[in-house]
Amino acid sequence: MTRSIGIGLISVGWMGRLHSRAYLAARHHYPELPVRAMLRTAADPDEGGRRHAVDALGYREAVADYRALLADPAIDAVSICAPNFLHHEIAVATAAAGKPFWIEKPMGRNAREAREIAEAASAAGVVTSVGFNYRHAPAVAEARRLVRAGALGEVTNVRVSFLADYSSDPRSVLTWRYLEGQAGSGVIGDLLSHGLDLAQFIVGRIARVTAATETFIRERPLPSSATVDRLSRGADDAPTGAVENEDYAVVTARFDSGAVGVFEASRIAVGPRAEYTVDVYGTRGSLRWDFQRLNELRLADDHAGYRTIMAQPDFGDFARFQPGPGTSMGFDDLKTIEASLFLRSIAENRQLAPSVADGWATAEAADAALLSARTGAWVDMPSVTGPLTFDA
Repeated sequence: MTRSIGIGLISVGWMGRLHSRAYLAARHHYPELPVRAMLRTAADPDEGGRRHAVDALGYREAVADYRALLADPAIDAVSICAPNFLHHEIAVATAAAGKPFWIEKPMGRNAREAREIAEAASAAGVVTSVGFNYRHAPAVAEARRLVRAGALGEVTNVRVSFLADYSSDPRSVLTWRYLEGQAGSGVIGDLLSHGLDLAQFIVGRIARVTAATETFIRERPLPSSATVDRLSRGADDAPTGAVENEDYAVVTARFDSGAVGVFEASRIAVGPRAEYTVDVYGTRGSLRWDFQRLNELRLADDHAGYRTIMAQPDFGDFARFQPGPGTSMGFDDLKTIEASLFLRSIAENRQLAPSVADGWATAEAADAALLSARTGAWVDMPSVTGPLTFDA
């Protein structure tokens, strides 16, 4: 028998709206789920966001203070889609309220905040989910299966590149994303965290890293109002403020297996829009996945060069969305898979979705990279506790 669970949403921005759609879509693509998400309450200090939650997304009510949402016994699970600097406060409070939560990455501004979130969830005994959505691309699921089954032989090296241009215009205004006190790191937390998680999900744990970072656009126009996003542009004569975190990062890593990894990320690359790629090289073959062609996997396993394989029904959850190769899935579908895993985790009271332990492990890798960039030394990855689903 299907039971309903009341969903609370904290922050009605783009990601909060996507979470909401994913909950509703999950019931269509996963009809056997023993729980059904009911959009109950949204919390946002912005009146326009609250109106949108009720009028467009279908929430029964909206409140200004997330604490009122957490105090409501009708709320069974929570989506946390607020800016980075609020994640720690909200996640710890949500765990203390005994409510499972789905939180966007980076979980905190640094590894300490991520650890405290993971420890709070563990102490409360609640299941969680972290927004590592690229894991859920069916072609990525097949890449992991091939690597873990030994189809490529021994993995020798990994190359991960997450290049984007969303901050390439120097006139883009100085939002919270460029301020260390509010965002934490820059492109490492925003983009490279996905790449670090993907590499560990496909290949295995990263043991140590060394890195270099740079901030190439050091000043940006100050915003003229509070309602801006990272694509807003300032006037030519606007006063400027200092960018406090990195635009670019390059990381060299050693995996537990002995494989070598090279990671690169930029938010100011002119040209790439969302060029997110993962290459895995082994003694018997290689593979490549590119988010811009997320329904394809490039595979070389017979010494005859790469061939392109379209995602098909036996790749991950592809059959839940499309009947056969050539009909594409999209970004929103990856979030629907994530929502289904979160709901199943709640129903079965076991960790199936990417966990806060995974989020903590990625935060430790990010902090290790930042420390290495400051010191020039190799930095070992500390161990984390909790259900690491990337290595399950």
